[in-house]
Amino acid sequence: MDILTTGLITHLESKQCSSQFEQGVGGEYYLHVPYKEIGEAIGWLATRNDLALIDIWAILNPNKSSVNLFYAFELRYPSPILIITVKTETSQAPSIWGQFPVAIYFERRLNDLFGMEFTGSPDTRRLLLHEIYPADFHPMLESNPRSLTVPPSPGMTSEYAFKIFEGEGIYQVPVGPVHAGVIEPGHFRFSVMGETIFNLEARLGYKHRGLNKLAEGKSVDEGVKLAETVSGDESAANACCFSMAVEKITGAELPRRAWELRTILLEMERIYSHLGDLAGMLVDIAYPVGASPFFILREEMLRWNAAFTGSRFLKGAIKPGGVNRDIDHQALQDFKRYLDNFCRQIESALSTVNEAAGVIDRFDTTGIVLPMLIAPLSLSGPVARASGYDGDTRQLHPYSIYNELKYKVPVKTTGDVLARFKLKSEEIFSSVNLIRDLIANCSSGPVFLDFHPKSGQALAMIEAPRGRNLHWLKLKNGNIERWEVLTASFCNWLAIEHAVIGNIIPDFPVINKSFNLSYAGNDL
Repeated sequence: MDILTTGLITHLESKQCSSQFEQGVGGEYYLHVPYKEIGEAIGWLATRNDLALIDIWAILNPNKSSVNLFYAFELRYPSPILIITVKTETSQAPSIWGQFPVAIYFERRLNDLFGMEFTGSPDTRRLLLHEIYPADFHPMLESNPRSLTVPPSPGMTSEYAFKIFEGEGIYQVPVGPVHAGVIEPGHFRFSVMGETIFNLEARLGYKHRGLNKLAEGKSVDEGVKLAETVSGDESAANACCFSMAVEKITGAELPRRAWELRTILLEMERIYSHLGDLAGMLVDIAYPVGASPFFILREEMLRWNAAFTGSRFLKGAIKPGGVNRDIDHQALQDFKRYLDNFCRQIESALSTVNEAAGVIDRFDTTGIVLPMLIAPLSLSGPVARASGYDGDTRQLHPYSIYNELKYKVPVKTTGDVLARFKLKSEEIFSSVNLIRDLIANCSSGPVFLDFHPKSGQALAMIEAPRGRNLHWLKLKNGNIERWEVLTASFCNWLAIEHAVIGNIIPDFPVINKSFNLSYAGNDL
């Protein structure tokens, strides 16, 4: 048991509060706390400045009239995830937004999905479900079948209540949900004085597909296909994370070559994702000449994906038990040689960008994410590391064979678009070096372990291109009873609302692209 959990249990005992400890099969710690004592536990945890609330989820109680709540906390250094569980007596629970500000968004989501009411919350607006859904519709309740088609609510008369900012010279600029490019929908409501932004509120949820509900009762083979649809450009990361949860429940020990190939594919996904980000940032400041080399390299990486797995976006490549097919030794050696030329080309492209004064002028000091926001908003990935946070799930909670590999996790401190551009550039080189080492030392042997899933629950986390993705899975007789998935985009979207303050509206596209968050990955 770690210092955090021991300290919390000791504190609860000093207050004559009971608790029950349990270690999960995934290495996570569960502390079951009575409903009436949740405030005491949360209050003590809030005194720590090295702790972040990373998710809140729920499962229905056997009586179906209330839920069990799960509060997941992560330390800033390697340590097991602590999950506080609380059995509610009704469909109500106290809000903890005062201690952990990001909780308000988790609570709004649970209100949409389960009808949970969080007393004391200052914001009870819908988050995922838009006005077209009936007011009493909560999809995760057992009374709502997976195949339910929700008709438009006949009583739908009110629009979403955006925050109101009034005063002389203040006006609002709505952007979206339909955008000029071939991208997913999201609405952004700017409050502006002149050209300067002093507030932004994002309204997402347009891509809500009910993936958590769709997963209920499905086999793990069907579930991994759903995981791949969470966000199309993180197919490998989410398929791997889902598979790891299944494997932890079952206790499966995968062949080493399966892990090696998984790791190569995960880093290839990181590379092509970051290449698209670099190109997109340059396009959004009208520098397509600088963007072209990155687009070309991204296309080449997608073709290597297809050559290795049959899918440009790595769909169907990873499944519970390993990978779907082996990769030929000669193909891996050819790819390793290609990476030499790849690095020369990207170095040349970056040199051109760094010499363009107009690029640096637009990137520098634009869209700053302050370090003080990282823990309260539970930020992760390049967004957090560009603002001084040195956390990476591959090191904080090692999975695959990352604990055996030598690699650098870049960190920047200025938190602006330029920092995010430089950091993603450096992460590409770090991923290339990882892949080179893996290919040079790749073992032989099977790439898949056949096993039969069993009942149980487990937490798995992965460092996707955008940051920390979390999958918590509960199986019953080998089928999915409850699946909680949270991508890095959910929390990182909150940072954009802060990053644009003091900037001008024409800078919003490049700020947004420097984050490159997933709409579908947020909305699920």
